[in-house]
Amino acid sequence: MSVSNTTDIAEAKERNRALIQEVLEVYPAKTAKRRAKHLNVHEEGNSDCGVKSNIKSIPGVMTIRGCAYAGSKGVVWGPIKDMIHISHGPVGCGQYSWAARRNYYIGTTGIDTFVTMQFTSDFQEKDIVFGGDKKLAKIIDEIEQLFPLNKGITVQSECPIGLIGDDIEAVSKSKSKEYEGKTIVPVRCEGFRGVSQSLGHHIANDAVRDWVFDKQDGKPAAFEPSPYDVAIIGDYNIGGDAWSSRILLEEMGLRVIAQWSGDGSIAELEATPKAKLNVLHCYRSMNYISRHMEEKYGIPWVEYNFFGPTKIEESLRKIASYFDEKIQEGAERVIAKYKALTDAVIAKYKPRLEGKKVMLYVGGLRPRHVIGAYEDLGMEVVGTGYEFGHNDDYQRTAQHYVKDGTLIYDDVTGYEFEKFVEKIQPDLVGSGIKEKYVFQKMGVPFRQMHSWDYSGPYHGYDGFAIFARDMDMAINSPVWKMSPTPWKEDPEYVAIAAE
Repeated sequence: MSVSNTTDIAEAKERNRALIQEVLEVYPAKTAKRRAKHLNVHEEGNSDCGVKSNIKSIPGVMTIRGCAYAGSKGVVWGPIKDMIHISHGPVGCGQYSWAARRNYYIGTTGIDTFVTMQFTSDFQEKDIVFGGDKKLAKIIDEIEQLFPLNKGITVQSECPIGLIGDDIEAVSKSKSKEYEGKTIVPVRCEGFRGVSQSLGHHIANDAVRDWVFDKQDGKPAAFEPSPYDVAIIGDYNIGGDAWSSRILLEEMGLRVIAQWSGDGSIAELEATPKAKLNVLHCYRSMNYISRHMEEKYGIPWVEYNFFGPTKIEESLRKIASYFDEKIQEGAERVIAKYKALTDAVIAKYKPRLEGKKVMLYVGGLRPRHVIGAYEDLGMEVVGTGYEFGHNDDYQRTAQHYVKDGTLIYDDVTGYEFEKFVEKIQPDLVGSGIKEKYVFQKMGVPFRQMHSWDYSGPYHGYDGFAIFARDMDMAINSPVWKMSPTPWKEDPEYVAIAAE
């Protein structure tokens, strides 16, 4: 490392530490003490980024998190395409989560696939008073009459269900017997459980274990197994991500017997325990079920990252290492095949993006996984954090992704994030829909990194070309001449930058 780089890092650390203290000063002493644990400047060698995580948010600070229901219905179960997912409770939660993510799927909506449809028990006051078990049973009967090609049903419980004590397990068992063993899964994902949507992932994983896997034990496989069977776990097919990932795995000689939840089916869930390897993309949402399959069925699992050519190459070789020379040679063949494509993408966009600074704040794996793709384009991530990350997410971030001096923020508040962006002055912010218009109105280029801002896919080699185009479009769009970033025009911001 050169002297100038060392100096730059030291200055960045000093600036970021001062910025954290400045932000904390607006809070009452008790709140500031609590929030201080979630903000830090990454020190090289620090194994967990030095922040506390997976702790309840402080009331009133405008957290950007979701709830346990969102984690189960919106992430894990909702994209299973041939099952019907009932939002059991008042209409609001189901309406809010209706088709909120771009989980692409193949099928005929309303006939054999139901992802973008909304089913709710629409609780009223009388249901709260007298209970909703009978209503739930009636809804399941109506679903069977109206949508006879559905392959199963899940009951996603909202907050009132846990408060009044509806027995959704009993209703599910009864109706499963009535409809000749149909898979009906009760999911106790009431929104108030846990500190964020993260517990909803865990609850949903446990429901897969108890109501799908355990009921398949002892049954013969519905297909002829092969030595190269793998399952894609934790890819939600945002804009077609799972499809672009699947292409690479199959080109290297593997057979994908299941992908979930994006474009996934109940049959694929049932087939997963027959895989030889589980390849895990979203660690936060699916590590629980991957660990269970390793312990019970002896299936190893490996994390992979298909954002950007550097991480794709690493991941393909890592996955191939679990198999024989045929697959290892296949991985090298795939890497070589797409080399010209990635070189052309980098040659086109790197000159336009090199040196640009990015700040990220997203859920799941994105605050770390996309860093490599930005670096492939010569960009630098100067701040990152998770909405609902756990300590092991920050460990992975510290050990493999962020650089010395990077600003780290866990469960960042709206105020904190705005102040961080105002003072660090990045060229691009990548976060969620709640933050998008705030920063665009500030004149800061923005990409919605929960669902790729209605673009995608971003995974895989083809996805990298789309990713690079979208980042260039966001930063270098002529529209910013009409709405300039404040600190580039306003004397007050220029003075702040000069301090």
